[in-house]
Amino acid sequence: MSNESAAMASLGDAADEVAREGDEPDRSPERIMQIIVQSLEDSKAEDIVTIPLESGAALADAMIVASGRSSRHVSSIADHLLRKLKKSGVKGVSVEGLEHADWVLVDTGDIIVHIFRPEVRAFYNLEKLWSPHAPKQDA
Repeated sequence: MSNESAAMASLGDAADEVAREGDEPDRSPERIMQIIVQSLEDSKAEDIVTIPLESGAALADAMIVASGRSSRHVSSIADHLLRKLKKSGVKGVSVEGLEHADWVLVDTGDIIVHIFRPEVRAFYNLEKLWSPHAPKQDA
């Protein structure tokens, strides 16, 4: 079983456990954002940037970009985040890139989280691409 499959399987188990407790967890985008940012801070992620997306955007409500110091740190940050989301009862989370951990994408549906090694983050520069103040290209 790949790391991504194992992480997703463990997410399902935690979500089932939360559901059995009888309390309906708060799954609002605002609450999910709080869980994500707290998890990133707890994992010592660096340069955490939250980018609100335009209202009504089909992609998501917001994007969060963060860095880890190494592939191992990126992987650890992502694993910790997946466990926190699972424990909080957030369902339907998908993850990409965990195996190589240069750039891990965690998609909760409402919030998309990008966790990079610093040099990969600098290369793709998502903050500039998705910033509301970035210059728009004519088609």
